[in-house]
Amino acid sequence: MRRWRVAVAGAVVAAVVGGGVVACNGVSVSAVDVPVTFDAALPVPPLAPSQVDADGTRTFELTAQEGTTQFVEGVDTPTWGFDGDLLGPTLRANRGEQVAVTVRNELPEPTSVHWHGMHLPAAMDGGPHQEVAPGATWRPTWQVDQPAATLWYHPHPHGRTEEHVYRGLAGFFLLDDPQAPDVGLPHTYGVDDVPVVVQDRNLERDGTLDLEGGELGVLGSLVTANGVRGAHLPVTTQRIRLRLLNGSTARTYAFGLADDREVLQVASDGGLLPAPVPTTRVQLSPGERAEVVVTMTPGETVRLRSFRPELGRIAAGFAMGAQDEFDVLELRAAAELAPSPQVAPALTTLAPLSADDATVTRSFDLQNREINGLRMDMGRVDETVQVGATEVWEVRNLDAFPHNFHVHDVQFRVADIDGAPPPPALAGAKDTVYLEPRRTYRLVMRFEDHADPDVPYMFHCHLLLHEDEGLMGQFVVVEPGGAAKPDGAAGTPPAPRDEGTTHHHG
Repeated sequence: MRRWRVAVAGAVVAAVVGGGVVACNGVSVSAVDVPVTFDAALPVPPLAPSQVDADGTRTFELTAQEGTTQFVEGVDTPTWGFDGDLLGPTLRANRGEQVAVTVRNELPEPTSVHWHGMHLPAAMDGGPHQEVAPGATWRPTWQVDQPAATLWYHPHPHGRTEEHVYRGLAGFFLLDDPQAPDVGLPHTYGVDDVPVVVQDRNLERDGTLDLEGGELGVLGSLVTANGVRGAHLPVTTQRIRLRLLNGSTARTYAFGLADDREVLQVASDGGLLPAPVPTTRVQLSPGERAEVVVTMTPGETVRLRSFRPELGRIAAGFAMGAQDEFDVLELRAAAELAPSPQVAPALTTLAPLSADDATVTRSFDLQNREINGLRMDMGRVDETVQVGATEVWEVRNLDAFPHNFHVHDVQFRVADIDGAPPPPALAGAKDTVYLEPRRTYRLVMRFEDHADPDVPYMFHCHLLLHEDEGLMGQFVVVEPGGAAKPDGAAGTPPAPRDEGTTHHHG
């Protein structure tokens, strides 16, 4: 049974959580009461080594393992990581490449590795049907066939995803497209193109991770960037591109610069936006990504801050982190900055994808850890989709607290919200979207390739406690006229059910 922990914020001090405080005046206090001074260098995740096999497959290796991390100096916290104590290396591949990843599990329990945002066969997806036992290995392989994007990988074991991610298992997977035109974006990895995963945790007094949370899950007082609390990033170029990932299990962030200057949002989950979006706030719920370009002047220092998120019509907003503000990362410009090109006014042309082309509309109501009145069942396929189909999924959060919605395999477009066009930041390819309560989000998606009646994909809330407690469903992609088939080798055999929420139209 989870204890309810609240985060109550005021004008200067935001919240006592698990023995710690988050303050919106730029100073944070951890769960062991040590002030944040932003004197630690931001670690940039190393690029994962790979080798190209004789058949042209680019092969990576990842090992999930136990480790120890000092979030607070002198305090050892047991953590998990890929190829290290915490988090994992950045995998990077080109569009068109065949890739393979040898995953080894050296943890004391089964885990999996899900390639979040990736278009790939269901058997390679790394969901709960592809768990890897302790001491075992798994080698998924697929062809990268989607635009350049900032994706990520994380565990997806059935009922245990929140704890595995919270303990530290996560990493970036960057996709490049050598054929895409140069649009003036910073692109030197670790110099002016830097991935930043933001997470929050609570520590017990002995330094161990506090796994207790509330209705949303854990809202932590110890906030880290790339696993480090109070990090700073040296800036040596006029412009810097930050690839932001909300890697938290529950908290929503509203990122901006502390002096409220504009940044350019240039990408969302699935890749570049059609045009840069000047903005002072980039809001990300768990699992969402955004790329922003920040312009700096020589010698200045500015902090990346999480402002109070706009969560909409939620109940007990003080308990959801809606009142919290805190600094995340300090950007420190050198006395001289190398020039950067101007960002182009047009970034990409999105592939046509319109709700008018949809032949199927499905409805998904999220409430009480259920989708359409059902909790996740590994032995039930909830939706059967025909390969090549364009569909509209109408998604509603009927609860009075936040949810979001993630769909495996596809990058969807937000067609409208309560019938109104989405804001420019939601105009690109998405795989995860925040669901404000009592509003209808119409998502249009096309299910290209990878028909497999045996192995399902997932759709679920990406607040990971909610996912673990049942707010998740399964779908299979089949050839026209096909049906889902049980597959004992993939886990508990799934069985099709009546598609009562599906409406076909011409």
